[in-house]
Amino acid sequence: MASRMFSGNFTRHIVQSLGKAIALGEYPQGEPLMAEAALCASFDASRTVLREAVKMLTAKGMLDARPRRGTIVLPESQWNLSDPDILNWLLDRKGSLPIISEFADMRLAIEPAAAGLAATNLTEENRHTLLAAIERMKAAARGEDDHLDADIAFHVGILEASGNRFFWNMRHTIEVALRFSIRITNRYKGVARASVEDHQEILDYILARDHQAAENQMRSLLLEAKTLLNKALAEEKNRKSLQS
Repeated sequence: MASRMFSGNFTRHIVQSLGKAIALGEYPQGEPLMAEAALCASFDASRTVLREAVKMLTAKGMLDARPRRGTIVLPESQWNLSDPDILNWLLDRKGSLPIISEFADMRLAIEPAAAGLAATNLTEENRHTLLAAIERMKAAARGEDDHLDADIAFHVGILEASGNRFFWNMRHTIEVALRFSIRITNRYKGVARASVEDHQEILDYILARDHQAAENQMRSLLLEAKTLLNKALAEEKNRKSLQS
């Protein structure tokens, strides 16, 4: 397999496979990882390629590799949850609703502020980006675009328009989690896609440079999503209690 891949691609393949296996609990936290020789044999990889993959997972906070002690799987509390790879792996495991709910809390802390800043700092380029995003949402409502991609483009556009580099740096994490959470909230809301009207209202306040109204409207939108996620969590807990 290694001979059929460029070294960088093969390293990335190992990172994805091994990282997801760790996130799914196939390698217990706090315990040593499989021996290097066994991992090399499992992936048909050289020690150099495997060590590079382990180094990348160490940088993500998932592993701790030390000489003469081996490589340990670190507790989840030490993983970099803002890393899109890790978030993707965690959301693939069963019972991911709690982490989606925590992510909704983070959105409530960030996105209303981002919307308010967008109203203050809006540039002409940002204006075009957000108008294009809302047009994509309208096209999606007509079945002419992907509603999930359009919705994400709108929210990411607001992070960019905020002018805050730390908010903008969260765009990849927010995109990954939104792909999971939007499906859940839309299902519990009983709709196929997000409300264009609600998003248009946020945009109108941003274009009008009404900082407080843009912030309040974004918070209202996200609070509704959080309420729907709480409903999903409650149903999951009831289902588990009935099964036990």
